[in-house]
Amino acid sequence: MATTAESMWEDQSAFDYDYETLRTTGVILAVVMFVSGILIALSKKFKCSKSSKSSPVERLQPPKTEVPSESV
Repeated sequence: MATTAESMWEDQSAFDYDYETLRTTGVILAVVMFVSGILIALSKKFKCSKSSKSSPVERLQPPKTEVPSESV
């Protein structure tokens, strides 16, 4: 008579990986993540260059703020 622990492990010992499906799924996921990474990188690059309308010199200078005069 098999104990409950032995019967649980008997079912799992017959498990076999389908390596071809695993490899195909991995390649598809890698391609999708690679292409989406490229698209994200390019979209941020183009977004920054299109949205900035100021010249490069103006972007390097700190913004000018007015300091109120102190009244005593």
